[in-house]
Amino acid sequence: MKKSFGLWSAIFLGIGSMVGAGIFVLLGEAGAIAGNLVWISFVLGGIIALSAGYSLAKLAVTYPSRGGIVEYLVQCYGEGVFSGSVSILFYLSAIVGIAMVAKTFGVYAAHMFGVNSPFFVNIFSVCILLFFVLINLAGSSLIAKSENIIVITKLSIIIIFTFTVFFYIKPELLSFKDSPAFSDMFFALSLTFFAYGGFNVIANTAEDMDDPKKTMMKAMIYSILIVMVLYVAVVFAVFGNLPLKEIIKAQDYALAEAARPVFGKIGFTIMAVAALISTSSSINANLYATTNITYQMAKDGNLPKVYERNIWHSSEGLIVSAILLIVMILFFRLNEIATMGSIYILFIHVFVHTGHLFKIDKTGANRVAILFSIITLIVTIVLALIYTSKHVENIGYYIIGGFILSYALEIILRLSTKRVVQKQK
Repeated sequence: MKKSFGLWSAIFLGIGSMVGAGIFVLLGEAGAIAGNLVWISFVLGGIIALSAGYSLAKLAVTYPSRGGIVEYLVQCYGEGVFSGSVSILFYLSAIVGIAMVAKTFGVYAAHMFGVNSPFFVNIFSVCILLFFVLINLAGSSLIAKSENIIVITKLSIIIIFTFTVFFYIKPELLSFKDSPAFSDMFFALSLTFFAYGGFNVIANTAEDMDDPKKTMMKAMIYSILIVMVLYVAVVFAVFGNLPLKEIIKAQDYALAEAARPVFGKIGFTIMAVAALISTSSSINANLYATTNITYQMAKDGNLPKVYERNIWHSSEGLIVSAILLIVMILFFRLNEIATMGSIYILFIHVFVHTGHLFKIDKTGANRVAILFSIITLIVTIVLALIYTSKHVENIGYYIIGGFILSYALEIILRLSTKRVVQKQK
């Protein structure tokens, strides 16, 4: 049978997953930390993503599975409490990521309608979430079928914006003379790495990929490099047209604000619409593809072979996920959600790549490359915790709470259902 993913289809999947809602908000959040040096943060974040992608590609070829990261955890650590609790943490990180996307939608929608306040941001965020929950419960495939068109549309808008705005860049705004402290760019690394977060979905396509031994690594590396170039270009376009104080003031919608000096109000509106399209498609794609499947894996211990039949018509994971998402949207600010999500993802990658060392003889990966990935990820976590502990109230308690909750849920599920997160091969 002909496989679904060739080289370029896998690359486009990776690009579409990475260049989502994150760039519309994380650019401003990271820029508020690193100023016009944030382009270096995006380059360094891309290098860390490349090393992590190398590790995932090796694991994906050795253990091809739609379960992706959860499968690698079980293969590396065995069918124990640790792999089970981290799989639940992976589910929680997916929830945090979708909450960030929904909150981003709320921010841009509130600004478009001129009702910028936390109340209306939350109203728009919850409404778009509930809309897609109902769409998914009804089993509608209308929006899912338009995902490719949406990806092409949002990428086209971003590329046209970046190319045009480049001609209006003010070099003095990019000067190192007025840059923040050089060390600040390292504190933004967790957020810039988070902006590349979608690259791991490429690993999930191994079972459906033509000749994964040749295709997987190329798809992983090429997609991350393309996105890195795009992100750096966007950074120069934004920071070359807006003073830093304006970017910080508009950090939650900086990309749209950067279109205003060149295109006027219509430019802001077009970029805001692009953000709404991007966030909408991301919420729709992830509600089932991430939360429900990951929920079932964490709860039942495996991913059924014919998972479309067993999971797509199940609403349990969707309902549980929706409740958790509404709680996060209502009680957390956007910067808190982004910070939590980025740190959770960093920890999960550390666990995966450290476990890879136990299987390195089987995967044939370069040990130095895997160690480089682990070390850079740990350093990024430490820097993120140092910075956020000073600027985001109670963030340490939220992070620790996520770990405790994951471990507690794993123990409860093992005792009540006797389930174990199982290897699929």
